[in-house]
Amino acid sequence: MPVDPGSAIEVTAYEWVPPMAKGFVKDMRVRWALEEIGLPYRERLFGGAGGEKAPEHVADQPFGQVPVYKEGDLSMFESGAILLHIGEKDERLLPRDPAARTRAISWMFAALNSIEPFIQTLFLMGFAAEGKEWQGAAKDVVRPFARMRLAQLSTALADREWLDNRFTLGDLLMVDVLRAAPEDTLLAAHPNLAAYVERGMARPAFKAAMAAQLSAFVRHEPATA
Repeated sequence: MPVDPGSAIEVTAYEWVPPMAKGFVKDMRVRWALEEIGLPYRERLFGGAGGEKAPEHVADQPFGQVPVYKEGDLSMFESGAILLHIGEKDERLLPRDPAARTRAISWMFAALNSIEPFIQTLFLMGFAAEGKEWQGAAKDVVRPFARMRLAQLSTALADREWLDNRFTLGDLLMVDVLRAAPEDTLLAAHPNLAAYVERGMARPAFKAAMAAQLSAFVRHEPATA
C-alpha cells in the first residue's frame, strides 16, 4: 500500500541513515503492522539518525528517536506500545480470544526484552566500537548470551510455522528483531529460526513496508562529489 499523504495516521521516520541501518530503523515495524491490516498512513520525515534533533521531534519523542505515531489527538512513541495500539484495531494482529491475545503480547515482550537487547548490542558494537581494541573482547562477552537466548527460542518455536497457532504481533516483532542479527552464524545455528525469519520477510506486507522505508532514503540520498 503506498504511503497516503492524506491519511489520518502519521508515522515519523528518518529521511536518511547510514547504509548499515537502512531497512532496520524501527518505523519499519509500524509500517509493517499497518500494511498487514491495510491501514494507510502518511510519513513525516526528520533528518538523519545521527544529526541534531529538531525541537518538534523531541517534543513528540523525548529521546529524539523514531517512530512517533499520531492519529487525531493521539500521539505515541516506542514501537512496542504503538504496535499494541494498532493491534487493538484488528484481530489479524492481536487475537480477540483472551488466552491467545495474552500469548501474543507475551511474545511481543519476549522479543523486546529477552532477545533484542543482545542482538542490538552486537549490532551497535559492529560500528560504534569500530577500531577500538576492546571491540572483539566486548562482542565475546555478549555473544554467548545471544546464543543462549536464540537456542531457547529455537526450542520454543520447534517445528511450528509461527510462535503460536497463527501469525500475530508477537511474530512481527520477533522476526523484525531476529533479522537484525549482525552475525550470520547466530541464526544459521538454528535452521528453524532462519526459516521462520524467511517466512516473515516473505509476507507481502513486510515487502511493502520495506519498500516504503527504503524509498524515503532514496529520495533523500546525500549528493556525492
